[in-house]
Amino acid sequence: MNQFLYDVQNLDVPFGTAVLWWLGQMGLLIKMGETVLCIDYFASDLPERQVTPPIPTAEMKGIQAFLGSHNHLDHMDHEAWRTWAKSCPDAKFVFPAMHQQAVFSDGIPADRCMGLNDGESCRIGGVMIHAIAAAHEFLDQDPESGLFPCLQYVVEGNGVRVYHAGDTVRYEGMLPKLQAFGKMDAALLPINGRDAVRYRRDCIGNMTFQEAADLAGELRLQTVIPGHWDMFVDNPGDPRAFADYSDAKYCNLLRVELPQYLTPVYIGNR
Repeated sequence: MNQFLYDVQNLDVPFGTAVLWWLGQMGLLIKMGETVLCIDYFASDLPERQVTPPIPTAEMKGIQAFLGSHNHLDHMDHEAWRTWAKSCPDAKFVFPAMHQQAVFSDGIPADRCMGLNDGESCRIGGVMIHAIAAAHEFLDQDPESGLFPCLQYVVEGNGVRVYHAGDTVRYEGMLPKLQAFGKMDAALLPINGRDAVRYRRDCIGNMTFQEAADLAGELRLQTVIPGHWDMFVDNPGDPRAFADYSDAKYCNLLRVELPQYLTPVYIGNR
């Protein structure tokens, strides 16, 4: 087994704590108790990447569930999912129910697929995963099925809650949905924003770093990690501007972690 993943599997994570590892872009590995989840990991080593995958696709083992927030390559990496379906034979795959056929096409059987929609939840080991609609950049709810193509996740287990925003802008009613879960211990938020240049080449956007920091402040997050800024040269974000704005506006309230690949972030009552 990959040495990093071996260490993850053997790491003790007491009740009331969790450990997070950033995987680049919006990729996140979470360990809560004995349960290890992988969210939005873009693992395909393509030439347009600015950074290589921190864990090679073929070495990913020992994961209880892979989550994808929406059907874009850097969030639901189908080539990698096909590999992980074999290398992690007991793992479940969690994704927006709208994309169920795409996941079936990866060769993942129905009993391992957990398609969710806004307001729905599922359990993986000792962890609950709650889905909230995401607006990337629009909600785009299908009028016939009522399904949303993009989701955010609140992962709850081992006495802590972690919020993974996927790709989203803020929309009316989103904050109350999140506040209904109670105290959030940590979040990974996209900060790459949106602008005319990207619109003109059909690149839809996310929260600006100011919008992401304000959401973190309103949620009174214990720890916030800025994401979606490192992967593509033509879709950047500025994590230091996010940290500076957060410090200026929410001093002594937000703990901003400027992430480094595979470096543990400990949250909760450690």
